[in-house]
Amino acid sequence: MNQRQKLELLAPAKNLEFGIEAINHGADALYIGGPTFGARAAAGNSVADIAKLAAYAHRYDAKVLVAFNTILRDDELEDAQRLTHQLYDAGVDALIVQDLGLLRLDLPPIALHASTQLDNRTPEKVRFLEEVGFSRAVLARELSLAQIREIAQQTSIQLEFFIHGALCVSYSGQCYISHAITGRSANRGECAQLCRVPCTLENRDGIALAKDQHLLSLKDMNQSANLQALAEAGISSFKIEGRLKDLSYVKNVTAWYRQQLDAIMAGQPQWQRASVGRSRYTFTPQPEKSFNRGSTDYFLHGRQIEINSFLSPKFAGEPVGTVSRLGDKWLEVQSNEIFHNGDGISYFNQKKELVGLRVNRAEGNRLFPAETMRGLSVGTELFRNHDQELEKLLEKKSAERHISVNMQLSDTDEGVSLQITDEQGVSASVALALVKEPASNPERAVTTLQEQLAKLGNTMFVADKVELTLSQPWFIPVSSLNALRRDAVQQLELARAAAYQRPAPSTQRSPLAVFPQQKLTYLSNVYNQQAAAFYQQHGVGTIAPAYEMNQESDEVSLMITKHCLRYSFNQCPKEREPGFKPESLVLKMGKDAFRLKFDCKRCEMHVLGKSKQSRLSK
Repeated sequence: MNQRQKLELLAPAKNLEFGIEAINHGADALYIGGPTFGARAAAGNSVADIAKLAAYAHRYDAKVLVAFNTILRDDELEDAQRLTHQLYDAGVDALIVQDLGLLRLDLPPIALHASTQLDNRTPEKVRFLEEVGFSRAVLARELSLAQIREIAQQTSIQLEFFIHGALCVSYSGQCYISHAITGRSANRGECAQLCRVPCTLENRDGIALAKDQHLLSLKDMNQSANLQALAEAGISSFKIEGRLKDLSYVKNVTAWYRQQLDAIMAGQPQWQRASVGRSRYTFTPQPEKSFNRGSTDYFLHGRQIEINSFLSPKFAGEPVGTVSRLGDKWLEVQSNEIFHNGDGISYFNQKKELVGLRVNRAEGNRLFPAETMRGLSVGTELFRNHDQELEKLLEKKSAERHISVNMQLSDTDEGVSLQITDEQGVSASVALALVKEPASNPERAVTTLQEQLAKLGNTMFVADKVELTLSQPWFIPVSSLNALRRDAVQQLELARAAAYQRPAPSTQRSPLAVFPQQKLTYLSNVYNQQAAAFYQQHGVGTIAPAYEMNQESDEVSLMITKHCLRYSFNQCPKEREPGFKPESLVLKMGKDAFRLKFDCKRCEMHVLGKSKQSRLSK
């Protein structure tokens, strides 16, 4: 590991407002969608807003990355190329890319990050991406620490890893079930999230092993306990999922991971923060109170039970107790928690359905819900999925971020000068001409000078030290002193803006790099002629078109996932007695049925099916 490795906290930004708050709450970098071509079609932003966000982020040396990670049609390439230049001119620091056809276009000198949609799982794949010009690879969520370490040891590219938020059940970029059923492509930013709908699992005889459960829905990622291990394995960027989440989620979760990473870096000289400025909060970060489906660290330490969230894809909330008494319009909770008017309470009824209630009034542990209490009985476990007191704090201004500065007031021939220097060593100096008159009360004058200069108010700076190097304390009118301080702050902001440097793009663009595969199936998502030409240039002989281009298809893998229903239902031959023969399984989703195939050698499950067009034509 390089000395003083920078560790970056990367937060989601749905829009300009969310991005600014992510910075205020401690993010070192943001990722945001542009006007088009981002993998969250519902989270697009204008170039003008992205320019404003970049200007704000750069004040703290924070970066803005734009998700440019859909596959592109041939008729979109010209617009895509034009947009890359507009984003570069707006101050964007890097593009997150899935379609490798972009690398054959006339791109601006901007850093490129290989999206997790490229299915970055092996050292060979990541090394190739490094050789053709990527400066960072976003690794697959399914990787173990050992696999991450192996990739880091065999490459020198920056490695990014998701540490929090929703999990796609399929390998990213390898999910086609949304397009197969609805015509909406996940690789085009239009995922219908069919993995969150209820399903039925049947054996070959049509006997249901599970009925109307969310069998493809996973818990959410939470790597809070593994941040140091990830850093030691080679991860330098820690990514929070959530470009479609609400603002309180962004504030709360960003602040939580800021505190966790800072605690890890304290006393660890090999690491440093990737941006500057410290955030102060009006609340205590508690990620368990923001939207989540339960927590898992997934496969980081190998396969484990209960990575799934079969009962509901919704946010049940944190456990808060059980029902002890029921009245006509009230319930009492056996709990040590404090409840508030406006809290959200949830529970699972007898049908295992998640039911939500809003607390209209709380009198100690007696709660008066606004809704009718159905399916609730004594002993029912309760959860809180809306903490009104925390949400009230997060609705307001909940964080400030300041950069520490040292201030020095010195004599000049014409008067005095104020030099202000920030924690990175960037400085600015402003002079004030005045007739020097000794202060009538020197001790009081020293205190006044220091106090007035330290009043940095609503600026982005906070005074760490104010030093007076004067031959003696002078009388300086407070109005003049304030103007001197304002001018110095303004000049420092200009100096910081001038000193900011965007990350340089990779200088590697090897035309001789050989892609690890010589034959590409639809899984490589080749959707345009430039992408095909790119792969041909790098040694690929046979290239199948992207799944989205096929109107007719045989049965193919619509999902490839490490989540295994055999394992979940005690059918895994690796876990059972010798000679055990698992049953053939079919997954039913509404009127659609999908055969399941299990690759036990790779420990993967394939959800097999045909395209909707193909099925309708039969």
